[in-house]
Amino acid sequence: MAELFDSTVYADRLVKAARLCRVRGLAGLIIGTGPELAYLTGSWVSSHERFTALVVPAEGTPVFVVPATDAGDVARSAVPRLDVEVRGWTDGQDAHALAVAALGETGPVALGSSLTTLHVLDLQRKLAGRETVAAATTLKELFMRKDLAEVEQLYRAATAIDRVHERVPALLRVGRTEAQVAADLHALILKEHDQVDFVIVGSGPNGANPHHSHSGRVLGLGDVVVVDLGGTRGPGYHSDSTRTYVVGGVEHADPAAVAAYEVLQRAHAAAVAQARPGVTAESVDQAAREVITQAGYGEYFIHRTGHGIGLSTHEEPYIMAGNDLILEPGMCFSIEPGIYLPGRWGMRLEDIAVVSDTSVELLTRHQRDLR
Repeated sequence: MAELFDSTVYADRLVKAARLCRVRGLAGLIIGTGPELAYLTGSWVSSHERFTALVVPAEGTPVFVVPATDAGDVARSAVPRLDVEVRGWTDGQDAHALAVAALGETGPVALGSSLTTLHVLDLQRKLAGRETVAAATTLKELFMRKDLAEVEQLYRAATAIDRVHERVPALLRVGRTEAQVAADLHALILKEHDQVDFVIVGSGPNGANPHHSHSGRVLGLGDVVVVDLGGTRGPGYHSDSTRTYVVGGVEHADPAAVAAYEVLQRAHAAAVAQARPGVTAESVDQAAREVITQAGYGEYFIHRTGHGIGLSTHEEPYIMAGNDLILEPGMCFSIEPGIYLPGRWGMRLEDIAVVSDTSVELLTRHQRDLR
């Protein structure tokens, strides 16, 4: 993931972050390592247990607090080309105090998602009772709403995983094992991505476990097979797409599975039709769930309808019951209803969607029929 956006992209994001802090009445942000830091600076530096953080004050120059052991990694990000002050520290120094000192003396502080409990507790002590809030939700316009550069990267990742799915039917042959198929898919993902995130090949009863990986089970004629694939490319954006196949072709499938898949397609279409600006995340989940429940499979849809995606494979917004978050243009997430019959088969249909000004656009476009 050495690729970076132009430094102006990160500079604009830092300006937006500070502006949003002022609008929300925050003193600023303290962002740890991980996707949020990569979003703001292009840095994927990893300092293990040591404290590394980007501090973005509502007013003033951002400060990158980094241990001396990892300072060299900062040069591989956009930081050297940004108006960011780098403050190194060595073991024995109080790195948390350095971060707090970069903020104003009053006002709430937004903390990043990846900060560990020990860092959060020490920061809170140093902030002397000032309110701390979650940056991801308090500043959803920053992290949940993807800009055009991000949407382009997600589209490229989606088309890359579409190309992998095109090769799947030829791999699902009678007598091969799930593990053999998964090894082939691992290699195909690497041809289209910089790294492999996961490969799920769930055949027959194994497909009824949504998070089954792969095993030595031998594929049989007519087996329903769930294939869920994901990789990372470019500046760190992820693909994620699931299709359901039948070994030997749909003409060999259990008729009950074929009928259930038609229900699944209607549930997927209902969720896509519901997803648009101004509706809640839970309403999209409900749209899919109603179709599956009315067809008698409600108890076999055992997970949320979707999750956000970007520099993390799973992030906000989560498309699930109880989430009253209002969808806004630029939010990207999966739509992936599933039906799982224990001991028999499972099926899932997953696409990545981005909210437009009026509806959603599906970034993954590989054909969705059972085959």
